[in-house]
Amino acid sequence: MKRLVLALTSGLLLALSWPTYGFSLLLFFSFIPLLKVEYDIRLSDEKRKGLKVFGLSYLSFFIWNLITTNWLWFADPFGASFAILVNSLLMATVFRIYHGVAIRASQLQSLLFLMALWLSFEKLHLGWEFSWPWLNLGNAFSENIRWIQWYEYTGTFGGSLWVWTANIIGFYALLKYRQQKNLKAIRKHGIALILWFLIPIGISYIIFYTYESGTDTVEVIVTQPNIDPYSEKYDLPNTRIAQLLIDLSEPEITADTDFLLAPETVFAQGVRLPEFERSLFKMQLHQLINEHPNLNILTGVSFIDIFTDSSRVRKETNKHPNGFWYDDYNSAVLINADNNTKMYHKSKLVVGVENFPYQGVLKPLIGDAMIDLGGTVAMKTTQDERSVFLGIDTTQKAAPIICYESVYGEFVTGYVRNGANFLAIITNDAWWNETQGHKQHLSYARLRAIETRRSIARSANTGISGFINERGEITKQLGYDKQGAIKANITLNDKMTFYTIAGDYIGRIGMFVALFVFLISYFRKARV
Repeated sequence: MKRLVLALTSGLLLALSWPTYGFSLLLFFSFIPLLKVEYDIRLSDEKRKGLKVFGLSYLSFFIWNLITTNWLWFADPFGASFAILVNSLLMATVFRIYHGVAIRASQLQSLLFLMALWLSFEKLHLGWEFSWPWLNLGNAFSENIRWIQWYEYTGTFGGSLWVWTANIIGFYALLKYRQQKNLKAIRKHGIALILWFLIPIGISYIIFYTYESGTDTVEVIVTQPNIDPYSEKYDLPNTRIAQLLIDLSEPEITADTDFLLAPETVFAQGVRLPEFERSLFKMQLHQLINEHPNLNILTGVSFIDIFTDSSRVRKETNKHPNGFWYDDYNSAVLINADNNTKMYHKSKLVVGVENFPYQGVLKPLIGDAMIDLGGTVAMKTTQDERSVFLGIDTTQKAAPIICYESVYGEFVTGYVRNGANFLAIITNDAWWNETQGHKQHLSYARLRAIETRRSIARSANTGISGFINERGEITKQLGYDKQGAIKANITLNDKMTFYTIAGDYIGRIGMFVALFVFLISYFRKARV
């Protein structure tokens, strides 16, 4: 019963530490109860120790995943169940592997291995086909931007390292107290834990209050059409959507307005890619541009490209029952007076809805069943490079980040390395209704602003649309489930942060350390 209570405690502490409702301070000791469970099982004379560690850690992580990401149920119960159950399984597997190493290595080596293995797991979750990095530990500080200004050097992996080191120090203090039953014995560990918490925060506050933003600005309007994707979005013709966007934005447009943003796939009635240039809704948008020749319109469009040439077939290409192939794109386009439309095709895809992971293995087992988080079940076609949209004033360079892509730190740096001096996020968070889903998604965008020191303009179909400065502060926003448009001047920045250049180097070092410690311990006999 005691172990069960400890496992439940870890799960609840992890869940209660998460944005945007929780207290991130809890994260610094949330793993300690679970570490205690594993330690007690390891030193016991019981059988099936590994299975017990796995089961109790699974309980902890299931509670964490369930409480934190239960909003996925509003999109689809099957998809939510899959995400919650499988992510909990992966986390519990990390703990089970740690247990296997801990019975062969010293306490310090095994805890170092656990920290490195968790960082490796987070790095894996950013890159493989089942990618779901929503609960990577460094994300938890997205509402505490004054604590994490140093993310411009480390990215969110610095936050994950911060959390795990604090938990390890706290766990060592617990073991020391357990051995000596004396508070004086843990004084050094207590001081170390307090310093480990306060020093990074102190450094961050100094950076926050001394940071100097760029001086050049761009005037941006973000629109929020507030279209219900379950009952309206796919039924409204693109021409009506175009007129709605024009009606929302015209009262805000001035001669100084540079960019107008509209949400992801706001033009949802699939447009044949070769026919886009002569489409009626594009002509409507060009009429607005004719009245405001300095205006750049950045919007989301759903494209389809049908062909019969088999040499064009790619991994993500869809085969129609009638024998032809088609590529399905979730795209961002930039339209302006130079009549040279720029396009970017979304490349970080939502598992199940926009890509079918490991088709060769899974399709024979589950057929065409998909994790339906909203949208279509066709495979989306991506592009390799991150495009940057240059405005009429070519010094204004926008990164067209589409929805889920904004969760990926190193991925977003690809836009910046290609020249983007501000970030334009277009998204549709309506699938999750009035839940933590859209709030967390907005909050995570603040991390990207700090990591890259780029201001953000964010257009979300049902909200929350708004603006974020280079420090990660939300300067203006339009609330959820409201229709309208808001305008702001945001700064441009051409400087590169260390994280933009180096990327997820902490995750890569973690992978190397985890492999090194595992190989050392593998050939040792069990200590217990």
